[in-house]
Amino acid sequence: MEQLTKKQTGFLTGKKVVILGGSSGIGLATAKAASAGGGEIIIISSNQKRIDNALTQLPQGSQGYAVDLTDEQQVKAIFAKLGSFDHLVYTAGESLQLVNLEDAVITAAKKFFDLRYWGAFTAVKYASPNINKGGSITLTGGVASLRPGKGWSLGASICAAMEGFMRAMAIELAPVRVNLVSPGVVKTNLWNDMADEQRESFYTTIGNGLPVQRVGEAEDIAQTYLYLIRQQYGTGQMIVVDGGSVLV
Repeated sequence: MEQLTKKQTGFLTGKKVVILGGSSGIGLATAKAASAGGGEIIIISSNQKRIDNALTQLPQGSQGYAVDLTDEQQVKAIFAKLGSFDHLVYTAGESLQLVNLEDAVITAAKKFFDLRYWGAFTAVKYASPNINKGGSITLTGGVASLRPGKGWSLGASICAAMEGFMRAMAIELAPVRVNLVSPGVVKTNLWNDMADEQRESFYTTIGNGLPVQRVGEAEDIAQTYLYLIRQQYGTGQMIVVDGGSVLV
């Protein structure tokens, strides 16, 4: 894909947006949407190859850094390097795995929290002092905490933990606004551990059961992050973007 040659002007003109997990899926879609709003984009993820590919889809001048977000010292170092910026978005996550409680391996279950929860916790710790006046933090949860299915013990627990963390940070870090996006099932590489046929059947089955009659696209969810960046009055809030899955 040809790289964009210039940024558009918009509500993010002159603002720096740091997106952790920004090299693919919802994070990359958010990076593209924020750049369309004029933002200066900095993406961070663990895979240099994906970063390089993502940068070809973003305006020239966008930056990307390979960082292990489960390594506290690497996270601390990257935010010391970046200095001040305006908005932090955390979308990083590994491939989703569903496992029944009886089959859960406790040591593996604990590691499941490392990137999605502790990675976000660590990023907020070291990024928050750098956020400019009027800035924001937008985290990521999921509707599993609101309506979990069988096999979602870990996913539901992490999503609920993220909600609690977000609300606590909205108080502790005020006046920085801290909010959370809670997506439903979205077509991203987080489902890549499934075989192709199984994954498409999963999307179809889930989508047919939703009021909107489809599962989400990364671009659908990206618009919610942009809203939470743009608005200036809401903090400590979770926005559910799930096609109506919590209703049915």
